[in-house]
Amino acid sequence: MARTQLHARDVPRLRPPGRAGADLLQVLWCPFDHPATAHPRTALFWRSAAEVADVLDAPPEPPAVEYPGYLPQPCLLAPEEVVEYPHFMELDEELRQELADWSRWQAAAPDASYADAPQDLYVSALSVSPGWKAGGWSRWGLTDPVPRACAVCGTAMDPLLTVASTEWNSGSRSWAPEGEQARDPLPPGVPPANYTRIDLARGYDLQLHVCPVSADHPHLELIQ
Repeated sequence: MARTQLHARDVPRLRPPGRAGADLLQVLWCPFDHPATAHPRTALFWRSAAEVADVLDAPPEPPAVEYPGYLPQPCLLAPEEVVEYPHFMELDEELRQELADWSRWQAAAPDASYADAPQDLYVSALSVSPGWKAGGWSRWGLTDPVPRACAVCGTAMDPLLTVASTEWNSGSRSWAPEGEQARDPLPPGVPPANYTRIDLARGYDLQLHVCPVSADHPHLELIQ
């Protein structure tokens, strides 16, 4: 099994409902496609970091993987809090029309390159951030937005974690950390700026959604 883990000390809002002592999220996935999903299946474990003993210096790697991109390159996180807004396709029609009005953007737009499609400035620089992230808004593009309701109670599910194939690209460079924005060419990786070397969805992202009512309800896996 491949593994990713996040601590609440790094992501303060990472708290499961109904489990006051849980401050560590461990995400495990099987490094093989599954017929029903065409991507690795995931499992979530909420734990108390203080109760985790006998931590291994070198966690064991799975004996076999289906694709190299299903096994992450070991790395440390440097969490950064950013503000983002709903995807363009999740906005109501009136607001989408306002965002497509170039006259509303001229004072803020860096240049006139967005004049023909002003909404692209919102999509690439303001709405949904690229890269790995905890929380935030759902990404769309492979499909239009679809309902994400808990299979147990029907409550609308919240984005928990996005496992991304790249942190940013030439079209979303403004989201890169300040120290990286001036780098040209982009950092190494396939695709560029892919520090974990993960590719769980053929270049797309794997988004995990959870029920806000109970951490015991099954989570949702979404490819976008």
